[in-house]
Amino acid sequence: MQKLNSSVRHKKEWVLTQEAFDGLLCWLDTDRARAGRKYEEIRQKLIKIFVCRGCTVAEELADETINRVAKKVPEFRDTYVGEPVHYFYGVAHNIHLEYLRKKREAERALPPPLVDQCDDTELEYECLEECMAKLPPEYRNLVLEYYQDDKRAKIEHRKRLAERMGIELNALRIRAYRIRLELHDCIRECLRQGEAA
Repeated sequence: MQKLNSSVRHKKEWVLTQEAFDGLLCWLDTDRARAGRKYEEIRQKLIKIFVCRGCTVAEELADETINRVAKKVPEFRDTYVGEPVHYFYGVAHNIHLEYLRKKREAERALPPPLVDQCDDTELEYECLEECMAKLPPEYRNLVLEYYQDDKRAKIEHRKRLAERMGIELNALRIRAYRIRLELHDCIRECLRQGEAA
């Protein structure tokens, strides 16, 4: 799970407290163990979504999504209807738009190919799952392992992964980047077909 008490870099500085995190878990499920599992599943889904959209800081954006949801939970906990994951998807969509806007400003470049093509997050996630299934098992395992953990743990995990594979860390980065590009192209095509259907 992400570190608590890390600052959220948003318009208003907000800190994810233990109380806010507990409130988020309670909203996900009244059973603490089930809530923890749901939290981890949602975080992994968010990371996959940001990865498929070509975001270079997928883990950070997933954590930002979770932090913003945790901040809002007290406002809607008693009135929200439906699966919590759908609320996360909506917040993730907005964060992705912010990410693209900041990226355009920084690079003064055209937006990436997926801008405005990912309105249907459910379709996007289905496409991601479909494209992940098409990858050879070793590629699928590599990309899933590469994008797990947080910050320091992520760095150490990637070092161990590279050692296990018998390659340099930079070679691992390149390999993961190529797989991500392949996924990105597959998902874009899947989304295009889904929109045309």
